[in-house]
Amino acid sequence: MIPQFRSVTVALALVFGLCLGGGAQTEVDNNFKFNSGQDVQPAYEGWSHNADGSFAMHFGYLNRNWVEELSIPVGPNNSIEPGGADRGQPTFFYTRTQRNLFSVTVPKDWGKKEVVWTVTANGKTQKAFGWLQPEWEIDPSGGASTGGQTSPELRGNQPPAFTLSVPATVATGQSVPLLATVKDDGIPKPSTPKKAAIGQETPPGLQASNDAPVNLPQLVPRRTAPADAGGLRGPFLTWMVLRGPAGANFESRTIQVKDGQAPTSVSFTTPGEYVLLGRASDRVLFTDKLVTITVTGATRR
Repeated sequence: MIPQFRSVTVALALVFGLCLGGGAQTEVDNNFKFNSGQDVQPAYEGWSHNADGSFAMHFGYLNRNWVEELSIPVGPNNSIEPGGADRGQPTFFYTRTQRNLFSVTVPKDWGKKEVVWTVTANGKTQKAFGWLQPEWEIDPSGGASTGGQTSPELRGNQPPAFTLSVPATVATGQSVPLLATVKDDGIPKPSTPKKAAIGQETPPGLQASNDAPVNLPQLVPRRTAPADAGGLRGPFLTWMVLRGPAGANFESRTIQVKDGQAPTSVSFTTPGEYVLLGRASDRVLFTDKLVTITVTGATRR
């Protein structure tokens, strides 16, 4: 069973109510895709067991904007309860859906209590409610998509292991290498490259409509979008900003592992402290590592 979020459920009910209501309501704003100005929906993805008997509750998010990326520091607009506002959640939000980014650990006697992640973006507040529903148990490194690894090929699969070489400090505008050495067991076997789906991530322009909203997504490549993993074979590494005052400019966010290496580079335009998340995946299971980089002012000449 896929977890349901109260705010999403209420929103859907309102949409259907408007659609089925009086004839004066001819369109619903939720049907449109927007560049900016929309909210962020935190998402509870399920829970898993920890070796010490405690539980991990896993979360991701949906940024409903197609262009606007948001930096929302931990505090009144980005908090988790109970246990204090900061539980390792993202503070930088890429556009669209980002899955299984962090977990909140609760003790083995947690029972039926809830963990609530609250995010306020563009004046709108949304919440995700996590609790230990039995049907929502997932694989901790593969999420709900693993299907319990019941196929003979996947039963012995282990997530990739990797080490990183990342500078601790960098100046704004300076490009620095992000070096990753990845080890994988070769399971599952490399797949045949697939053609990327056409139109799935390209927002419609609605140019033919006389009533098109002004704030529509532009038909331009999104600089933060990782390369399509469907065209890669074998394990790959993905980078993203988990925390920081702004985004980062990666040479490539998704890198095919070749001869055990997955190199790329990154630069920043805004000073501050950043937490980058590196994720090595074999398409079924993944391993995450966090690295902190302090970005100083521009390099002196």
